[in-house]
Amino acid sequence: MDIQRPDQSRKRRNQRIAWAALGVLVIGVISYIIYHLKPAAPSVERETVWVDTVQRGPMLRQVRGPGTLVPVDIRWLSTSQDGRVERIPSLPGVPVEPDTILVELSNPELEQGLRDAESQLTGANADFEDLRARLESDVLNQRSQAAAIDSQAQEAKLQAEANQQLAKDGLIPDLTLRLSRLRADQLGRQAGIEAERVTKSNQSAAAQLSAQRARVEQAQALVELRRRQVDGLRVRAGISGILQELPVQVGQRVTPGTNLARVARPGELKAELRIPETQAKDIVVGQTASIDTRNGLVAGRVARIAPSVQEGTVTVDVALTAALPKGARPDLSVDGTIEIERLPDVLFVGRPAYGQPNSKVEMFKLVEGGKAAVKVPVQLGRSSVNTIELVSGLQVGDQVILSDTSAWDNVNRIKLD
Repeated sequence: MDIQRPDQSRKRRNQRIAWAALGVLVIGVISYIIYHLKPAAPSVERETVWVDTVQRGPMLRQVRGPGTLVPVDIRWLSTSQDGRVERIPSLPGVPVEPDTILVELSNPELEQGLRDAESQLTGANADFEDLRARLESDVLNQRSQAAAIDSQAQEAKLQAEANQQLAKDGLIPDLTLRLSRLRADQLGRQAGIEAERVTKSNQSAAAQLSAQRARVEQAQALVELRRRQVDGLRVRAGISGILQELPVQVGQRVTPGTNLARVARPGELKAELRIPETQAKDIVVGQTASIDTRNGLVAGRVARIAPSVQEGTVTVDVALTAALPKGARPDLSVDGTIEIERLPDVLFVGRPAYGQPNSKVEMFKLVEGGKAAVKVPVQLGRSSVNTIELVSGLQVGDQVILSDTSAWDNVNRIKLD
């Protein structure tokens, strides 16, 4: 017969409850500890990051930009007339002189207009010569008539003087004397009128010849205009240099203003740099520059700054003050560096891959002898091509990571292996 022991059963149940409560407590403690544990710092290979040391001293501010060598003297050649390209005697790359014909055009209407103008000029010259001959003949006739009247007037005057002597001697009546004097006066006045008529005839002839000469000159001007237009169909270089571009083909129809060729003087080149607009604000004319032609460095000075921004860059012209190396030619790609200013004593470091000048960023500073890096706020100042000024946040001798650290934006500490 089994004997029941209620106290033992109760004891085992209490033990089970105690063990269950202890298990729950342990799990809670472990969960609490795990929840409040900080994540482990990520590990980074030291060789994969770029580290630089903060320095104090002079810093040279520079800006850099790509560009090309372009001729100082460039001439685009265009036509002022419609035409069809008939011949292209020269090809790009050949040397040309001012009278070298680059493109020959044809325009039958202009050529016909020249022939018509020359015909009109010939007719105007013929009319001028005919008018001059007729007017000279008329003037001569007028002079002849005036001379005849003057001769008669002189004869009548002499006759009146003779009759006066005869009348004094009583050989002729007084009436004859008065008639001879009357005739002499009349012929004298008539001779004066004829002389005045000759003067008027000369003036009239001169005016008519002047009018006809103006028509001749007008026709001559038209011929010269038509001749220039026809001559303009032969496009010449205009300067000594190298033919760079010829963007037309034989048979192509061109209109007034179309660019037909570009000629440049190859011996006089300048550098056109494209500086980012954020860096161009400190550039002024006259600053020193250095141009890298991939075959040597050439000194220069800023000669012009474009007034507008195009595609995020500002064009800066650099006049070269030293001789170019061999192989330098128009359209050669170059890199230019412009010296902005020299800062005598500032705190600076290599320019990081992130952060803009005069902005606040977070940088990783090496600690524990370079085995780790922690994030610190840093105020940046003025920048150069390879360096940037430090306003606050770092001290001389601090080592910081300059390479891109965006992959660790969510951590404040990294390990360097």
